[in-house]
Amino acid sequence: MDLFTFIARNASTILERLLQHIQITFFAIGIAIVIGVPLGIMVSYIKPLKKPVLGITNVVQAIPSIALLGFLVPFLGIGEKPAIFMVVVYSLLPIVKNTATGLSGINADTIEAAKGIGMTEFQILVKVKLPLALPVIMAGIRISAVTSVGLVTLAAFIGAGGLGYIIYSGIRTVNSNLILSGAIPACLLALAVDWLCGVIEKLVTPICLSKKRE
Repeated sequence: MDLFTFIARNASTILERLLQHIQITFFAIGIAIVIGVPLGIMVSYIKPLKKPVLGITNVVQAIPSIALLGFLVPFLGIGEKPAIFMVVVYSLLPIVKNTATGLSGINADTIEAAKGIGMTEFQILVKVKLPLALPVIMAGIRISAVTSVGLVTLAAFIGAGGLGYIIYSGIRTVNSNLILSGAIPACLLALAVDWLCGVIEKLVTPICLSKKRE
């Protein structure tokens, strides 16, 4: 049986696993953004925290993802919970680092001008710093989102489902059609996520430029 016939016959199963993959990926990235952006803001203001926080996130990146999943299973069980936790911790470094870099790289004259017109520190953060740093922050989110698509495929090893389940089934049964029917949608999903984040990144750039003119 050729690949296209195999995919057509198993389209409903592949679609179900794809939707599950998307759900886990976007939920995990959402949590990573909620944690990572405030953390990046915090380390940009509290300089002594920058090295320890970035150091910890760097160390986490060095841990093999399979090993981390195995470590989490006794605490979080099997299924989606450890998979989401893994994706969140691996996604934090680019988001935290880019948020801190984007905020720290803003021209000092711009901040002084904001202070000169009577803005408070919070107003400067919300109305000046964050809009100007948005493209850099989005670049970090983009990296995390694309990487997460690949990481979620490993979730199959702990029973979390997704496209990794199809790939893993294909590996166990030495079925190339199964492997490809999971790998190709995962690859296309990664490209789609990258494109979507790229569009958002372009959309926020004019916003930050208009804020700068104000």
